[in-house]
Amino acid sequence: MSGTLPWYVARASGLVAWGTLAASVVWGLLMTTRIMKGRVRNNWLLDLHRWLGALALIFTGVHVGALLLDTYVHFGLASLLVPFAATWHPVAVAWGVTALYLLAAVELTSLARRRLNHRLWRRVHMLSFPLFVLSTVHGLTAGTDGRTPMALITAVLVAAGVGALCVVRLRQLDQPGAPVARAGTTPGKRRPTTPAWPDDAGAGRPVASRPARIAAGASGR
Repeated sequence: MSGTLPWYVARASGLVAWGTLAASVVWGLLMTTRIMKGRVRNNWLLDLHRWLGALALIFTGVHVGALLLDTYVHFGLASLLVPFAATWHPVAVAWGVTALYLLAAVELTSLARRRLNHRLWRRVHMLSFPLFVLSTVHGLTAGTDGRTPMALITAVLVAAGVGALCVVRLRQLDQPGAPVARAGTTPGKRRPTTPAWPDDAGAGRPVASRPARIAAGASGR
């Protein structure tokens, strides 16, 4: 059992990493589409979205570390960090290597979000969608459990859910009077003083306008 333990750990951590990543993507879409508006506190949604993303990165690290310790395939460091360098299913492993770099970019820029330009952060954060696709393809093609009926059904159902939420989000963006991102406002449109629901970068707290704060101070409240 000792010789195969790293292989079992790699399989289990890979499945958990994909599951937490998929949940993070779904939670982010639930937040930006405002489907859960009025049912769940938006601050709670945002915190859970970040927590799931961090868990995905942690379990991905465990997945990579366990593969390095595995004595069956004998993965080297270059095989897990350089696309197509692996001798065992090089294309399938390359999807995972690319997904690893995308996940690291999304999570690291999220941690440094307050120090980054909002437009840059948002563009990097949009890599979550190709990250989800690549990690799913990697799990189905390279994973030992990826060809089981349960894995295939789960991947199809989750991908369908993510696709449906993306369609809802795109339709909302096409609607007249769609909310404007906080990074900049559209010319000719007045920026709302109290956002009804945060975007994917919002903290979820209503912000009073400056004239309202001045009036409140003058009245002694």
